[in-house]
Amino acid sequence: MSDVTIPGGRIRSFVERIENIEGELLELNEQKKEVFSEAKGEGFDVKILKEIIKLRKQDQDERDERESLLDLYMRAMETAPPEKTAKAA
Repeated sequence: MSDVTIPGGRIRSFVERIENIEGELLELNEQKKEVFSEAKGEGFDVKILKEIIKLRKQDQDERDERESLLDLYMRAMETAPPEKTAKAA
């Protein structure tokens, strides 16, 4: 054994702070669910609201690139000949 002293009080402080933050996160997530539920109750599509939130987190260049790729892929699919599927035996 060595004579290294472990600062138990400091460790407890970190652990308690993290536990408090986790509690706050749970509470905030519950509030977020309530807001989505309220929006749904008023007839809004929650999936679309979540997509808007996701898009707002991106900068304009990221959104433009994503939209361009989406458009490119959609046009490629529309112009591709249909693939033949194997017949069931």
